[in-house]
Amino acid sequence: MRVYISFGSNIGDREQQINEALNKLQQVRDTELVTVSSLYETAPVGGVIQDDFLNGAAIVETSLTPIDFLNEIQRIELELGRERKVHWGPRTIDLDVLLMDDYIIEHERLNVPHPYMHERSFVLIPLAEIAPEAVHPILNKSIKELVTVDPEVRRYK
Repeated sequence: MRVYISFGSNIGDREQQINEALNKLQQVRDTELVTVSSLYETAPVGGVIQDDFLNGAAIVETSLTPIDFLNEIQRIELELGRERKVHWGPRTIDLDVLLMDDYIIEHERLNVPHPYMHERSFVLIPLAEIAPEAVHPILNKSIKELVTVDPEVRRYK
């Protein structure tokens, strides 16, 4: 199964946190990291006052079930100090499943496609860099059709 994920960090050494998360992702059983986008610096969303994020996207291939894959990325978040204290608050690392092939999943722990991905430039811009032809299975539009230019999403380095 091809899985598209987004990642972000805004606590501590953001780039280091992301690199550690990607290294751990490469070690997940039955999973291969295929490609990773550039990093983008973005303002936080959700109204919580906090530092800017570094965000990006990645594609992985896995034979894990959707919930097993979710368990693995949540384990990585915990290992890197992720605390879920404030909704949309600061975090050492955030790993979100965006798409899983063309699956539509409604589960108490996992919604695919990600319910907000089509509204968030900080998700769509990095994803369009590595997977412009990927299709949102509910909207039936490609990522390149969904993405818009956003001056608030700046390429990092």
